[in-house]
Amino acid sequence: MPARTMGTEEADMPEAYIYDHVRTPRGRGKPDGSLHEVTALRLAETALRAIKDRNNLDTRQVDDVVLGCVDPVGEAGGDIARAAALVADYGDHVPGVQINRFCASGLDAINFAAAQVMAGQHDLTVGGGVESMSRVGLGASGGAWPVDPAIAVKSYFMPQGVSADLIATKYGFTRDACDAYAVQSQQRSGKSWDAGYFDKSVVPVKDINGITLLAKDEHMRPGTDMQSLASLKASFVQMGQMGGFDAVAIDAHPEVETVDHVHHAGNSSGIVDGAAAVLIGSKEAGDAAGLRPRARIRAFANIGSDPALMLTGPVDVTKKVLARAGMSLDDIDLFEINEAFASVVLRFQQAFDLDSSRVNVNGGAIAMGHPLGATGAMILGTVLDELERTGKERALVTLCIGAGMGTATIIERV
Repeated sequence: MPARTMGTEEADMPEAYIYDHVRTPRGRGKPDGSLHEVTALRLAETALRAIKDRNNLDTRQVDDVVLGCVDPVGEAGGDIARAAALVADYGDHVPGVQINRFCASGLDAINFAAAQVMAGQHDLTVGGGVESMSRVGLGASGGAWPVDPAIAVKSYFMPQGVSADLIATKYGFTRDACDAYAVQSQQRSGKSWDAGYFDKSVVPVKDINGITLLAKDEHMRPGTDMQSLASLKASFVQMGQMGGFDAVAIDAHPEVETVDHVHHAGNSSGIVDGAAAVLIGSKEAGDAAGLRPRARIRAFANIGSDPALMLTGPVDVTKKVLARAGMSLDDIDLFEINEAFASVVLRFQQAFDLDSSRVNVNGGAIAMGHPLGATGAMILGTVLDELERTGKERALVTLCIGAGMGTATIIERV
């Protein structure tokens, strides 16, 4: 795809700046997790209130709150963005909208909020996301894709874990390679926490009495090594072989004779609870609010990809967003790709021949967890902090998505 040439009207569009970001720690998404007693509404409130309070934000200036949530049902349903804005005392006039693009929902919420500013229709917005996976179970919102033959057959539906194993098989990633990547994620996450890299952006979650429930990601196991991972059984053998999904994978990709099942709980993303918020606005709105911009959003893109491989969308959308921005890989200092499964990141690095020193340098979801609707906003904030810490300039953030899609955003530090 050739690089785009901006016309005069497009070049005069307002730029969208990132003024601040916060996130909660990630709590284990189980009944014994530290955030299990906290509803999705309260998690979202924590992030929205923190972004408001630490910036002395006059919420009369906020035009919209856009939050991603992948399972917006039950207590997480009913347009949680509007409810959270009200609970966080943003005022009756601040609207909210919940969006769902599966695992990229949090990043797309930022892109939607930024697009409102770039279109000149809003001045100051908040994008982010929330998911309480311990209280609202994974897949609770249902959907036709896994169960209706009209779409399941056409799209070669299979569980994501089987797709991740198909990727590993097709592109030659062994169990040892996936485990080694997982060990690296754990080590990098532990080191980053110990060095205080997350301190300025993670806000503790407290109960109604003001007692801190969680101040640090609790899914991490920084002592993980190859030996401990070797003891774990592959998670998707039964559903692949006995459930018939290996046959679906081979039908979609007949060049693969058998599926090698290499993923397990230790080299896949963790199920966790959490929320994040990012403050976005025009230069004029920031000046009026007394805010200093930290980065600008240079470009964003979405794309559909092979629904059977399902999780290779980051490769496709990275090509698209770089072309849209008129950039090359060499223009990007850091890459942040959600660690849904080890093979997803390994394929991304392989496709672009990227050195691991530029990819997920502070660890990722294998270690810290993946609160579906919030992750995209969380990892954008993580890489922004890292750009500032290291004096680097640009980063590309991307996530794989169920049903075969990809979302990516390029940010540039100012």
